Amino acid sequence: MVENFDYSLIDWSRAQFALTAMYHWLFVPLTLGLGFIMAFMETIYYKTGNPEWKKLTKFWMKLFGINFAIGVATGLILEFEFGTNWSNYSWFVGDIFGAPLAIEGILAFFLESTFVAVMFFGWKKVSKKFHLVSTWLVAFGANLSALWILVANAWMQLPAGMTFNPETARNEMTNFWDVFLSPMAVNKFLHTISSSFVLGAIFVIGISAWFLLKKREVVFAKRSILVAGVFGLISSIFTILVGDISGQLVAKNQPMKFAAIEGLYKGQKNAGLIAIGMFSTQNPEEARKNVKDFAFKIEIPNMLSYLAYRDFEAFVPGIEDIIEGSYEYTDKSGKKVTALSANEKIRRGRKAIRALSNYKIAKDNKDEAAMASARKVLDENFQYFGYGYFNDPNRLIPNVPLTFYSFHLMVLLGFYFVLFFIVILILLYKRRLDGNKLWLRVSIITMPLAYLASMFGWVTAEMGRQPWVIQDLMPTMAAVSRLDAGSVELTFWLFAVLFTALLIAEIRIMTKQVKIGPKEGGR
Repeated sequence: MVENFDYSLIDWSRAQFALTAMYHWLFVPLTLGLGFIMAFMETIYYKTGNPEWKKLTKFWMKLFGINFAIGVATGLILEFEFGTNWSNYSWFVGDIFGAPLAIEGILAFFLESTFVAVMFFGWKKVSKKFHLVSTWLVAFGANLSALWILVANAWMQLPAGMTFNPETARNEMTNFWDVFLSPMAVNKFLHTISSSFVLGAIFVIGISAWFLLKKREVVFAKRSILVAGVFGLISSIFTILVGDISGQLVAKNQPMKFAAIEGLYKGQKNAGLIAIGMFSTQNPEEARKNVKDFAFKIEIPNMLSYLAYRDFEAFVPGIEDIIEGSYEYTDKSGKKVTALSANEKIRRGRKAIRALSNYKIAKDNKDEAAMASARKVLDENFQYFGYGYFNDPNRLIPNVPLTFYSFHLMVLLGFYFVLFFIVILILLYKRRLDGNKLWLRVSIITMPLAYLASMFGWVTAEMGRQPWVIQDLMPTMAAVSRLDAGSVELTFWLFAVLFTALLIAEIRIMTKQVKIGPKEGGR
């Protein structure tokens, strides 16, 4: 199979989708985290009858509503792009990928949209209990929406519960529960929503710290910090624990991504974990072809082997090993097998693609024997189908520096957030937070760091997976629609202007509401 693609079109299509996804993700995690914080506050109001807690709830609810509305707008555009820019992908796996997205629209989005109106406008129109239930349903609905989207994304990382139909050249779902309860799907959902809870908690603490610096609404601010601090501390610890399991799943199912995350070019036993490091080269093209060393690094001996396989002496394959093959690993059935080289996978992938073509020819000729023979070859080699689109094995290597730095910055910030919540709660408990202007300013600065950590996580997940849109089955270059690269470039800049305007509008509206404060804004 000869690589014959318009890489300008591919790059602009990827850039447009990345732009939309990253802007969308600026709004989503705050919705996920703030929804539950509001629900906790309203529950306290329901239990105590204290109007101060109602004031808290209504203030954060207003900020939630502003963010929710703009998040919906960007999310709709993101889903449309699967049909406009990635139609080949949608055809190849639409029967599987479309199912969770349809459930998300029918179940989760309608749940949110139905009860969000009651939550905002029903304070004096429904009972306190029904209003509380509505708030909780909105919070659950937002996270339920995220669940189905993350199930779809996890399937792209680890395809399961499907079979390929050569009659239609489409993958078809055979077991919904294998898709829904895939270890990758469960882990990705838990890790993503818990990290969003962390962001929501930091947002609440940062805004509350601003009130304390201004010596306004002191009781409101302290109560908000208490709820957000406890919620954030629990969520941040849980995020790290789930992230550890995520590392094992990636090591097992996406070894190339794992090697890129750790900057591991040469596989080794007793592999050390690089806590902090910097490459001696930043050129990703060089990093695809040559073994690179670090200009400096701080390494924890044997820890990478343990984190990946729970064995301090385990062999962790590096990028070179994965390209060259011949190392031993344990497959999904628990058997020890020898890894194939990239060239062998490419050979088998081309064999699968030819078999599909032969199947179609045999079908047109009504030659059932030839159809059966082609189908047998296709089934035997289908797991390497996507490799058949490549000539150069080096194209199977992702952007190592970008993946490495994104992951390590995310982890570093994750541990910082745990420390941040602990310090905030200690200062609050000792009644020393009000006068600690330094830590109040740190709280405000930490807000953008939470957004950066969230973005770094997605860059790691998606860039580390490249060049695959569906791991091993479909490369990104085969998934794009046949469009004019210039038209995609034009819409990229139009979306960039539109999304930036939306972001600026949200920041201005939110800033105005914060300046008004909970007293006026909560009435």
